[in-house]
Amino acid sequence: MSDVTPNTDPHYQDAQRQVERKIGFYLHLTIYLIVNSGLLLLNFLHNPSRPWVLGPILGWGIGLLSHALAVFLKNPGTQWKRRMIERELDKHNHTPPA
Repeated sequence: MSDVTPNTDPHYQDAQRQVERKIGFYLHLTIYLIVNSGLLLLNFLHNPSRPWVLGPILGWGIGLLSHALAVFLKNPGTQWKRRMIERELDKHNHTPPA
């Protein structure tokens, strides 16, 4: 066991952040499925000849797909952003002598 507490360990914090992002996505997916199931039922009970429900399903589906890509794909921009932050911190920590 390490001497670092989970709250201060950067690896723990990264893992916790990723778990929270995944939970957020699964909640989004659940709401999408429930709402769009209701809309499908409403559409086909009241106006089956005109599938208006495809608009909300596709529109929201694009947002859901974007959310999934942001959560589950390794984002190369993340490493680039981290390097930029480290450079900025180095600038502030290593100021040239006056």
